[in-house]
Amino acid sequence: MKTRIISAIIIVAIFIPLLIVGELPFAILMSILSIMGLYELLKVRESKKKFPVVLKVFAYALTVYFCLYNTSSLEFYKHVDYRVMAFIIFLFLSPMVFINDTKKYNLNDALFLIGSVLFIGFSFNLILIARNYDITYIIYLLLITTITDTFALFTGSLVGEHKLCPKISPKKTVEGLIGGVLMGTFVASAFYNTVINSNISLVLVIVLTFGLALVGQLGDLVFSSIKRYYDVKDFSEIIPGHGGILDRFDSLIFVTLAFTLLLGIL
Repeated sequence: MKTRIISAIIIVAIFIPLLIVGELPFAILMSILSIMGLYELLKVRESKKKFPVVLKVFAYALTVYFCLYNTSSLEFYKHVDYRVMAFIIFLFLSPMVFINDTKKYNLNDALFLIGSVLFIGFSFNLILIARNYDITYIIYLLLITTITDTFALFTGSLVGEHKLCPKISPKKTVEGLIGGVLMGTFVASAFYNTVINSNISLVLVIVLTFGLALVGQLGDLVFSSIKRYYDVKDFSEIIPGHGGILDRFDSLIFVTLAFTLLLGIL
């Protein structure tokens, strides 16, 4: 527990100042986190089979590209360059022919690389754009995830009896989910209505925030499912007591993706 607390303090001491400063320092941080996130995803996959080194180098480079793509814009609805998408598809599918050995590289490997680059790159890109759009929005999303996660753990440890998804996450309980989502909804809704927009219907804010809190827990379970499939406890041990970058950002990634879909309403 001591290690976990110390790590949390260090994370906050690094993340919060860069979040406040924004712009290039925060962009560099997101780039580093995207690289580390991709590293963790590829690492668990390579526990079963290694990727060609050259393709991994391209994957890291393209992930950073997507993370930083169009971040100077203050609009979430931005044009996606389909030429880059076509390049990625060609880049990771074509080697199947030249390697000509399905034991070394096959369609599953190619699709995993394509999906990983797009998923990690765009997810951290959206977090970065949310910060550039308005710092209060990223604070709102962080409140949803941190308060929900914290009180889900707290409530579950106190009164949790009914397992939520025992095969995916044995420690998660229905009681923990309810306690976390309710508290996350309350705190984040209060912040949104007080700081971001007091003119919008409070009922609407509560309903949408409640949905985002649930999505955050869904994200946690999705990433837990990945870990169970590859039989690993954490994605890495980069953060002592907490696991890896994806262990910490799983909920935020899903909440940010869902928030993007709600921008026309919130």
